[in-house]
Amino acid sequence: MPDKILFSWSGGKDGALALHSIKNNKHFEIAALLTTITADYDRISMHGVRRNLLEKQAESIGILLEKVIITKNAGNEEYEENIKAVLLRYKKEGVTSVVFGDIFLEDLKKYRENNLAGIGMKGIFPLWKQDSYILGKEFIDLNFKAIITCVDGKQLDGKFCGREYDNVFLSELPRNVDPCGENGEFHSFVYAGPIFKNEVPFTKGEIVLRDGQFYFCDLLPV
Repeated sequence: MPDKILFSWSGGKDGALALHSIKNNKHFEIAALLTTITADYDRISMHGVRRNLLEKQAESIGILLEKVIITKNAGNEEYEENIKAVLLRYKKEGVTSVVFGDIFLEDLKKYRENNLAGIGMKGIFPLWKQDSYILGKEFIDLNFKAIITCVDGKQLDGKFCGREYDNVFLSELPRNVDPCGENGEFHSFVYAGPIFKNEVPFTKGEIVLRDGQFYFCDLLPV
């Protein structure tokens, strides 16, 4: 019997690469994609992608979407309470673990593992300690397609927002920026690739600056 798992899904490239690595693994049965939505904006938290595009994404992947709703100023307590309620519900259905696309942030990994251990679950990290540049190249070589939806202007020039994640993008990133944006330099939306049945259609809207720091490229469903 395969282990029943949840997949922590933000719609971005690291998650897509991690999902690709386990989607056809006979040892796992993915019960749902678990995504945090900011209720006030009706968008994926941090990534800024509209909920209906997320739903189209999950539909094309062919896995149930489970949304965890938080408010725009939610702290750790609200986030942890809301996600704990969802995890406990799935635990009753036999889910044992949650998969994450984290690469090298030790504190974040420990935080996730501690929270899961508190309810008798564990974390799985398929990309852990792999080289970010090699992962980025692998993502591109697998014919995934992604667009940069959010850029932290304090870590990366806002001109990178709204661009395709491709070899040119990688070559132009400053040396101090992680090729996978693992330090929060940028976030992405994956719209095509080997985990999808069909490409997720959208058009690019305006790019806006929020809080004097974060550039968001609005993606409009087609």
